[in-house]
Amino acid sequence: MRTLTASDAAKAVVRRNTEEVQGKGNFDAFDELFADDFVDHTTQPGTTPDKAGVRKFYTDMREAFPDFHAEIHWQLADRDRVTTYKTYHGTHDGPFLGIAPPHRKIHFESVDVMRVRNGQITDHWGVGNLLPLMQQIGGWTPPAQI
Repeated sequence: MRTLTASDAAKAVVRRNTEEVQGKGNFDAFDELFADDFVDHTTQPGTTPDKAGVRKFYTDMREAFPDFHAEIHWQLADRDRVTTYKTYHGTHDGPFLGIAPPHRKIHFESVDVMRVRNGQITDHWGVGNLLPLMQQIGGWTPPAQI
């Protein structure tokens, strides 16, 4: 029988956040998974770099994209840090960053690093490829070619 390593346990916490909180809107799980002293090192527009800020961001995403969910392509863990490469999917059915919903399917890629200590997420660093998202929802159009 294989023993669960610290890295495997950390990956399970991050996967649970992706699937249950982001993908299903389970905010009871959010309260369990995020440490009270959580720090977001790459905050999103209109949020704060703490647990309340990430909860607001997740709530805003669920309201704008009610079927929001991620396809995890891979995860790597180095002790307490978990890197996840994923593609988010959803339907833009509510306002997002001041953009009215076109009711279209969207997708964009993201790479996140989360630190997990004592079974809770304490830190986040992330990079989302938001240009395709903004193009899909009509928030950015390329300049005219000359």
